[in-house]
Amino acid sequence: MRFKTKPVIVEAVQFTGNFQEIFDWVSQWNPEDDGQGMWESESGKILIIDTGEMKTEINDWIIRGVKGEFYPCKPDIFAAKYEKVE
Repeated sequence: MRFKTKPVIVEAVQFTGNFQEIFDWVSQWNPEDDGQGMWESESGKILIIDTGEMKTEINDWIIRGVKGEFYPCKPDIFAAKYEKVE
């Protein structure tokens, strides 16, 4: 089956070396996150975000991304973002 993305508004911030801004921004939605899942590389040019293992459960969708990567998506998120293409 093929699907197309519905128009969706997302929250986003561009990483420009602004480590503290990113940590502060993430903590708005996850105040219990102390930033241990994010860290600055030794060069100071890379923000590493450890999202852990991606697990797929029954009824999750598996999506192939624009660069051929695969990732799971929960059914409610999939329904809000995509609609079927004939």
